[in-house]
Amino acid sequence: TGGRRGPDIISTVEFNHTGELLATGDKGGRVVIFQREPESKNAPHSQGEYDVYSTFQSHEPEFDYLKSLEIEEKINKIKWLPQQNAAHSLLSTNDKTIKLWKITERDKRPEGYNLKDEEGKLKDLSTVTSLQVPVLKPMDLMVEVSPRRVFANGHTYHINSISVNSDCETYMSADDLRINLWHLAITDRSFNIVDIKPANMEDLTEVITASEFHPHHCNLFVYSSSKGSLRLCDMRAAALCDKHSKLFEEPEDPSNRSFFSEIISSVSDVKFSHSGRYMLTRDYLTVKVWDLNMEARPIETYQVHDYLRSKLCSLYENDCIFDKFECAWNGSDSVIMTGAYNNFFRMFDRNTKRDVTLEASRESSKPRAVLKPRRVCVGGKRRRDDISVDSLDFTKKILHTAWHPAENIIAIAATNNLYIFQDKVNSEMH
Repeated sequence: TGGRRGPDIISTVEFNHTGELLATGDKGGRVVIFQREPESKNAPHSQGEYDVYSTFQSHEPEFDYLKSLEIEEKINKIKWLPQQNAAHSLLSTNDKTIKLWKITERDKRPEGYNLKDEEGKLKDLSTVTSLQVPVLKPMDLMVEVSPRRVFANGHTYHINSISVNSDCETYMSADDLRINLWHLAITDRSFNIVDIKPANMEDLTEVITASEFHPHHCNLFVYSSSKGSLRLCDMRAAALCDKHSKLFEEPEDPSNRSFFSEIISSVSDVKFSHSGRYMLTRDYLTVKVWDLNMEARPIETYQVHDYLRSKLCSLYENDCIFDKFECAWNGSDSVIMTGAYNNFFRMFDRNTKRDVTLEASRESSKPRAVLKPRRVCVGGKRRRDDISVDSLDFTKKILHTAWHPAENIIAIAATNNLYIFQDKVNSEMH
């Protein structure tokens, strides 16, 4: 493992629609794809092992000469496209440029050409006396990754999210102030569907932090803001969706008001449930579940690490208060997961209201090791195995997590290590 700031720090994790493939992007602009091994007859428990399937350089560092700005190669987001044929496709983006990649397998090669020799050079035609039928011979499996399209020049500000539409033909990309709609086949133009840039930049009060299409209705999408609000937009209503259809916002509790209120209410991630009925959001201290039919307040709020409420001053000074944690649903929308500090991640069961803190560490990643629940204590009384809030390591943060679409398999990015845990026994993760 490299250094903390090294190019191999994982910056995004994403399962494909079947969960057979898992892609990670890193700070160095690389994409690594893992493939799940099929279950073998001899070892029925070996299924679920993910092995490296392909690694490729998606983005290179660039320089914007007009603005004298370096554009870093870090992969901000990866989104898989629904599979249409034997090949797999994914979109990857850095701050400015989105690319469409195609991943194909080759395990046969043609042999016995009439006009070319084994090296591929053209034969002297006078030596060709008979015709033969070329044949396909088996060869070692090769995974080929090829860039199919490059979607550039669509964004003035940094891209924070991309989302593929359920129509499988279009996708959107969001930056701090604008959201664009693209057609997957057209690279030289996109349609601006949200623009919150004020005429005078001094009047700027909020930015877009994340956005996502509804999983079933191709006309609906949501975007979150740094002020803690969610806006649900309907593309059937107008071409420019500046006027949202619904605004989801929780009124602030005046008793909790502090210097940090606005910073910690900024939404760092928003995810529709698989059913399409709910939205999950993460802010600095909580995860919330919203019902699409109720705008006034979330239907559920879960404390991720409430023991940090008294530590906001130092978290502001070391910039941790600006960390952007993601959140994820399990396949049945009954459990939600999100990361925390000290390589901890949290799970909340919506039905039983039980919650657990788990740790992604070298010890817990030994094969068949069982994850032990962890507890953080505040103040004097400490039980055995409790971790004091003052000894938490804030450089070890789990920002990026993903949940297999159907099974209890989770992927956790802890700086430059990827952990894959699976629940072999229970149907739900506890």
